[in-house]
Amino acid sequence: MKKKISIMLCIVLFALTGCTNSGSTIRFGAADIGGMYYSFANTFTELANEQGYDFTCKVRTTAGSNANIRLLSDGYIEIGIAQADLIADAYKTNEDLRAIAGLYTETCQLVVRADSDIQTLDDLSGHTVSIGAEESGTERNATQILEFAGMPSSLVATKNLDYIEATKELKAGDIDAFFCTAGLTTTVIDELSKECDIRLIPLTDTVISKMLESSSAYTSEVIPAGTYTGQTTDISTIGVKSVLITKSDVSDDTIEQLTSLLFEKENELSYSNSLKLELTYDFATDDIPIPFHNGAKRYYEACGYSTN
Repeated sequence: MKKKISIMLCIVLFALTGCTNSGSTIRFGAADIGGMYYSFANTFTELANEQGYDFTCKVRTTAGSNANIRLLSDGYIEIGIAQADLIADAYKTNEDLRAIAGLYTETCQLVVRADSDIQTLDDLSGHTVSIGAEESGTERNATQILEFAGMPSSLVATKNLDYIEATKELKAGDIDAFFCTAGLTTTVIDELSKECDIRLIPLTDTVISKMLESSSAYTSEVIPAGTYTGQTTDISTIGVKSVLITKSDVSDDTIEQLTSLLFEKENELSYSNSLKLELTYDFATDDIPIPFHNGAKRYYEACGYSTN
């Protein structure tokens, strides 16, 4: 049975044991500017660089989950964030991938202008929709949703835009809708809602059911009314856990320190990103589809918690 003790007590115990590492630069693969991955990565690296570790953390902007997995595999970054569904698929061909912690639940959000004639997924037919940047988790989710909704490319014109580009083009009327899989409240959508009246389109029960059947990594979620300016109703959608990942050959000491930092600085990470992190030991370690890095396992075990 898992044994959970105070996170603060664990941090004290970890600090007393001391720890060294052999790294020099830890490159953190983030996603597009304006997304939660990017803001989280920037805050996390700033906090890490304040600790006096004998390595330096740097942010590398990427296209998102799939890109982070590929860049880890190719040795261009040492840590990154990716969606649990994509990690599970990637591990089948790359068993060097390792988990550090589950961070928070991302929700798939479909945004239109408030004056749009799009009210349901079916109404996307004949319109132009951004499905996210190439190699992003958003692209994967959007493609699945359109498929399950019976919206092939012959009916919907799709574009690969990052979050900033998508909000600009929606505001200008150059696209009719965009998908965004990210934590709530997503900065670019929040800012857009204050500049341009928008609506969120719910997923149908049928599409949600098909998404849940397609991967055990998905969960049924609700975007609560009031999440964004002008949003008056709850929005049904799907969610997926975001996971901080690395490779097996990154220093155990380095990963142990960074795992400890997550829990030690949870408040700072949450406050600076308008992000509700779910950093309990349960959330961080449950339903993770790949093995944990030895350094992360060492931290959790020192806290009396199993990653099995």
